[in-house]
Amino acid sequence: MSACIHKLLKNPFLVVVWTLVLLATNIGSVRAEEPVDHFLSAYSGRHLIQPAPAFADLSLDQAYQFQRHYVHRLSTRLGSQRGYKVAMSSLAAQRHFGVSEPLYGVLLNDMLLQSPARLPVRFGARGLLEADLLVRVKDNGINEVTAIEELLSHLDAVIPFVELPDPLWSGPLSAAPLVAVNCGARYGVLGAPVALNEDSSWHQRLAEFSVELRGPAGELLAAGSGDALLGHPLEAVFWLVRRLRQDGLALNPGDLLSLGSLTPPSKPESGFYQAIYSGLDPAGPTTVSIEFYPAK
Repeated sequence: MSACIHKLLKNPFLVVVWTLVLLATNIGSVRAEEPVDHFLSAYSGRHLIQPAPAFADLSLDQAYQFQRHYVHRLSTRLGSQRGYKVAMSSLAAQRHFGVSEPLYGVLLNDMLLQSPARLPVRFGARGLLEADLLVRVKDNGINEVTAIEELLSHLDAVIPFVELPDPLWSGPLSAAPLVAVNCGARYGVLGAPVALNEDSSWHQRLAEFSVELRGPAGELLAAGSGDALLGHPLEAVFWLVRRLRQDGLALNPGDLLSLGSLTPPSKPESGFYQAIYSGLDPAGPTTVSIEFYPAK
C-alpha cells in the first residue's frame, strides 16, 4: 500500500485528489474521488461551491495542476483554447490575496462573445462585470522576448473587452482556490480590434487610455485607465510570457490575452451596459455593449 501511495504522490494533480480523499469528512458536498466532476457540475449548473479546507491548503503549483485538468474537461464543452487571462494585475489585489505576482487562467472559445452581446443576468453562480483589455498575439517570437520593449513587434491588435467572471466559490476567496476554478473565467465580450504597430506612440497610448463603465440608466459605475494593469498593460503581457515559460507553456499566433481588471467588479442587474474606451483607438472612442435580461 505504501509503495502505491509513494507512486501516486509523484503526480502533482493526484496530490490534489489524495489531499481531498484524506480530508473528505470536511469537504461537504464534494465527492473526494471526483473533485473535477463536482467543479464541472457547479459550472454547468451555475451553483456555488462551498469552501473546502483541502483547497484552502493547496499550494499555487498544485492549484495550477488542478486547473489544467479542470480546463481540459471544460474544453470538451466549451471548445478549444483561445488564450489566457491575467488575474490580480493590481498591487492592491495581490496584497489582499497575499500573493506577490498575478495569477492566470485559460480562455476557451465559447467563453468569448462579440459586442453587442445579450446574456441572462444570472449568467453564472456569482457572475460579475468589469472592464478589461485584450491584446492579440502576432507570432511565436513573443515567447522569446527578454524585455518589455520587444513586445509590440509581436502583437497585432488591442481589443476593448468586458470580462464577466464567475469565481464560483461561496464566501471569501483566496489565491489557490481561485486558480483551481480557472481564475473564474466564464464569459467575456469583445469590441472591435484596433491594429497595433511598433510606433512608440502606442506605448504611451496603452498606458494613458481611459474607460468608463456605465449602467442601465447611463450612470457611471466605474472608471479606469491603462496604468491599472501592473502600471502598464505591456507589463501584464511580459509577466504572462515569463510565467508561462516557467511552466513549460508557450503562446501561439492569434492567442487572445486578457490583461486584468481596469475597474472594480460590479454585480450586473437587468438592463443595458456599456464600456466606453477613450484614447485607445486613434480614430475615436470605442464601445463594448451588453444587455442582461431577467433570468426565467
